Amino acid sequence: MRQKDKKALTLKTLNKSNIWDLQENDIFRLWEAAEKDADIKDNARHYIDIIKSAFDLEELKVDKPEIIKKYEERGFKVGQLRMDDSTKEKWAVKKRPILRVTDLTYENIHHISTTKLLEVLERNFGGGWESLSQSIKDIIESGFDVSTTTLPKERLRKPGGIYERKLADGYEVLEISKGLWVEAIFAKDKPEVERPRMKFDEDLDKDEEEISDDEDLPEVDDRYDTDDDDDDAFDEDKLTEESYRTTFDTDPEDLGLEAEEISDDYED
Repeated sequence: MRQKDKKALTLKTLNKSNIWDLQENDIFRLWEAAEKDADIKDNARHYIDIIKSAFDLEELKVDKPEIIKKYEERGFKVGQLRMDDSTKEKWAVKKRPILRVTDLTYENIHHISTTKLLEVLERNFGGGWESLSQSIKDIIESGFDVSTTTLPKERLRKPGGIYERKLADGYEVLEISKGLWVEAIFAKDKPEVERPRMKFDEDLDKDEEEISDDEDLPEVDDRYDTDDDDDDAFDEDKLTEESYRTTFDTDPEDLGLEAEEISDDYED
């Protein structure tokens, strides 16, 4: 499973992706650490919505031991959250399980292990990889390298074959029996890759910084400024017939015409 630094997360840095790195106790811990922050109080509902994207979160309207016990029997952790300056309230929190392929999302796919993925696929498959919708495949392949092969049972684990090579390359495999054949689904974590910052972007930022400061503006070369140069100013009187010539100087012999024929044409 991808290892994340939970201690680096705060309530303010939570989003609908990294929230999947947390467990129930982490929610109470982060909330308590942020209780004195005025911004947290003003935006409590916003953080609740983020938490609810990965957790079932319910406020306990009735704070009785028997009620709390029922929640705990359902897998909830019960703790206190302060929403405003009033007293703390009891809340029940439970991480939303990923059991079916329809539970997979672009937000949580990078936060499950390959083993967990294959468990989900085995529980939901039936028809194999091709039975999945294209949208589910896209989600899975955004977080994992996946390849499949279907071979007769006796050939699947042939020494030196694809099965052996994939395992040696770090893939895990799920085998789905199809009569005398077996479909093998190989999967391996695909590392999250951040978009590299191009040099063009850095140069652009640098130019913007220079432009924002008038003292850093470069001096403009006025060699082509015609406002102060009357001699070079545009003068319509200087236009001549030569200025409008659009033909080329061509030897009549090159065109297969005699000079005499051309002069006769002009005389007509």
